[in-house]
Amino acid sequence: MGLRLSLGWSDPLGYLSDLGMGGLLVVLLYRRPWWVALPILLIWSMLTLASIELVSAVGRMPTPSDLHYLTDPQFVENSTSGGFAHPWLAGVQLAALMVWLIVQWPRRLYMAPRLPRHAWALPVVLLLSHSVVQTWRPSEADQWNLFNLPHQLVTAAVAAGQDRTQLWLEDDTVVQAPPMEGLTRLDLEGQKILPAPGRARNVLIITLEGVPGAYVGVNRQALKSSYQEDLMPHLSAWAKRGMNTPDYVLHNHQTIRGLYSMLCGDYDKFDDGTPKGVEMLNLSRRNQACLPAQLRRNGFSTHFLQGAGLRFMAKDRIMPHIGFDTTLGMDWFTKPAYLEFPWGKDDKTFFEGALDYVGQLQKAKKPWMLTLLTVGTHQPYSAPDDYLQRYDTTKQAAVGYLDDALDSFMSGLERQGVLKDTLVIITSDESHGIDDVRLASSWGFNLTLAPEPLPRVKSGVYGHVDLSASVLDYFGFKVPKSLSGRSLFRDYATGREIMSFTNGKLRYHDGKSTFTECDFLQRCRYYTSEGFITERATYGGQYSGQRARLISARATALDRTLLHTPLNQHYQFGSADQIPLPAQITNDWTDNLIGAQYLEMPKGSQTRVSLTIRALGPDNAAYISLKAKEFEQDVAIDLPTEVAVTPEQPLVMNIRFDNPQPRKAFSFHLLGHGVGAIEISDFSVVTELPEQTEPSDYLNLVQEDSDAQSS
Repeated sequence: MGLRLSLGWSDPLGYLSDLGMGGLLVVLLYRRPWWVALPILLIWSMLTLASIELVSAVGRMPTPSDLHYLTDPQFVENSTSGGFAHPWLAGVQLAALMVWLIVQWPRRLYMAPRLPRHAWALPVVLLLSHSVVQTWRPSEADQWNLFNLPHQLVTAAVAAGQDRTQLWLEDDTVVQAPPMEGLTRLDLEGQKILPAPGRARNVLIITLEGVPGAYVGVNRQALKSSYQEDLMPHLSAWAKRGMNTPDYVLHNHQTIRGLYSMLCGDYDKFDDGTPKGVEMLNLSRRNQACLPAQLRRNGFSTHFLQGAGLRFMAKDRIMPHIGFDTTLGMDWFTKPAYLEFPWGKDDKTFFEGALDYVGQLQKAKKPWMLTLLTVGTHQPYSAPDDYLQRYDTTKQAAVGYLDDALDSFMSGLERQGVLKDTLVIITSDESHGIDDVRLASSWGFNLTLAPEPLPRVKSGVYGHVDLSASVLDYFGFKVPKSLSGRSLFRDYATGREIMSFTNGKLRYHDGKSTFTECDFLQRCRYYTSEGFITERATYGGQYSGQRARLISARATALDRTLLHTPLNQHYQFGSADQIPLPAQITNDWTDNLIGAQYLEMPKGSQTRVSLTIRALGPDNAAYISLKAKEFEQDVAIDLPTEVAVTPEQPLVMNIRFDNPQPRKAFSFHLLGHGVGAIEISDFSVVTELPEQTEPSDYLNLVQEDSDAQSS
């Protein structure tokens, strides 16, 4: 409770949650030996620390899937390499445990008196009171203000059980999706705000990792936001020169999902299923409707540049597939970085390289499209020492460092005359959230700079799903009907439907002043709200059961706009590219050689994986290992490790494994070290029903030479 007070998470329900769960902990551990109590208290302390750090980093509480991270040493090391957001917290917890041990040690020789028989009743009454208050008058506060983590996890499990029971009692396990046209149709019926097609020659989309819309001053003022911290003054200054959309919705967490919505005019999945960018690798028509492909068809050269490696999440394959002529990652940057960062290039290094790249594009005769993606404001964040000294937290320092780097980049574009003939859109892939700011995890921004004058503030509700249609509409190009959304360059007289799934909450606005938010309890609350992102909304009530499942049915229908099932999809992640090998493996994320991440495998299915790797160059040897992870936790599948591969002995591997339970966020991590480079000509993944799979496919590991094969 003292920690809650010091962090400012001071909703009365939060203290009630602490008292109730703390009381249960006392009853559980009272009169227990110290060697039994200590491990439980250590786990309790780790959960508390993990919850507070995650809230500080990305603005949400952990979920059961996140708890796997705590058991992965590499993930913990990588994520905390920049230090804790609250380093004093671990010290306080350690000191408290030491005091407890000192007090307990002399008492180990005698048995303390028993508690009253019904001592457990008090914490139970407190927790029931918490539930009654939440049911009677739900709070709009964030989950960490209302729950401590164990209470939240238990409550979520109980609610899930109740929902399954209700489904069984109602005998209504299938909910028909309501009409979806309002969410999926292309709407270009609004009044144009420009009298003619835009005068810009080029398109530049700058995607800032994790930046919420609240960091833009124009947005805060337009929505009368109570959040007034000015962490990005340079971005706010540039915003005064362009068109801003304060009510701009981010539909998901995770970079690959945000990029897909931006560039392909569609909602990505609202769960941990296979990202639609990966699903699109199997489609040869829908990818041609994506923005890069459309601009290329209209004579643009198209380019994607990011500050991190491309293979993770298969961006090396997805970006060319949706129409980028050139796709470049961290390996493109040859100048030394200003500081080391585990996920990629720091923002100053990245934007200096990007400015040089734009200079090269300007010399060409063709118009160009360039999409940039930064990485420095990703946990554990990246900032030099002088920034760390100027700001209270590493996260704030990283945001300030990004703001300065972006300002230098934009000023460089202006000096080169790029802004005179380029449509510039500055946005973010997702939001890392802000404590105590309503809907901060869904609050994005869209700053548009164009050669012609635009309104300072664009009214209406928009989101990433609208970006592709907007750019094509600006130029007057034909917009494919398979895209969804509205155009930012039109005014609409009516509202629109829109959805988002962030911070564990499914949110839906019906376009008719009703905003609905469904939480981890499978309980929906509805509000009167003209827009989606607002400072406050009028609470109307709550519901669950069939009506709540209709909201979920909308999300499920949007999940299936590309593929109706994850079964029988053949994903090929291999290519003819030469991949340089590191001398040693440092961690499973940055050294991953393949992009087969976050796949979905239904219950009762089987998955087949085929792999072919060749070492390139004379006398080069590679040592290959394959790992499988679910929610980043190692999965116990018998996979090869440290297999030697040479030019004369390539590696050919065929694997099959069962999926007795549904798998989501399932990732393959292909790791290698050695000399020279390798070619992964085949890495295919197929999930299908058991009767569709040949028995002979079960684990076959072969090393071939030029004349024979041996097992």
